[in-house]
Amino acid sequence: MHRVSANGAKIPAIGLGTWTLRDEAASELVESAIKSGYRHIDTAAMYENEEAVGAGLRASGLARDEIFLTSKIWYTDIAEGDLQRSVEASLKRLGTDYLDLALIHWPSKSVALADSIGALNEVHTRGLTRNIGVSNFTSTLIEEAVALSTHPLACNQVEYHPFLNQDTVKSACNRHGMAMVSYCPLARGSDLFGLPEVADPAQSHGKTPAQIVLRWHVQQEGVIAIPRSSNAERIRQNFEVFDFALSDDEMAAISALRERNHRICDFDFSPDWD
Repeated sequence: MHRVSANGAKIPAIGLGTWTLRDEAASELVESAIKSGYRHIDTAAMYENEEAVGAGLRASGLARDEIFLTSKIWYTDIAEGDLQRSVEASLKRLGTDYLDLALIHWPSKSVALADSIGALNEVHTRGLTRNIGVSNFTSTLIEEAVALSTHPLACNQVEYHPFLNQDTVKSACNRHGMAMVSYCPLARGSDLFGLPEVADPAQSHGKTPAQIVLRWHVQQEGVIAIPRSSNAERIRQNFEVFDFALSDDEMAAISALRERNHRICDFDFSPDWD
């Protein structure tokens, strides 16, 4: 199992993202992913699937301490008191005593960062989570959060794929020993897979285009990817990226696509991106 060490956390380099997965289908896909070798499952209060994710974890038959479980607190619930209650509710829905990683899902424009980081540290101190971190934070917000936090921050979970340059954020993560966790790592059904920069190495390595892109992620120092799929076979394939390596030229060719700077997840509550 390839893991990324980040300020005390040892995070499996490929995890299962569960956004949009719901109900029995979500449970079955989580169970299937774990049986395919996944040991990292990512969910969030906003996904409204924590009960289903928890059911899938239990159905897998694997001991709780074998799974690295992440959940995220929505930006409307990160004030002092609200954040703690949100984490407690997530644990109840998931049917577990602790998270391996609790993340602030998005920064808030109305809640002081000192308050939300203080509340996040409290759930760590209380043992409700073993590690803490952030998501969708800019490099400036990372610097502020690190300065405010008593416990080290394990990661920043952000949109990252070959069409989006995140070098500034990644540098900030590296400076502070944090991992960068990629959501939408496959650029979500764009024309990425048909481009020669991806299709050619897929053919030469005997891999799918998705496997090539996920290998590009995990071959970068400190990067973790959490692809989502509603297809059990694709979920299995997405995990099979540790038996080959891309050449320096192949890595560089895929990285060059980031000049497009195409962002998929951008909302009215988003921060001012780097």
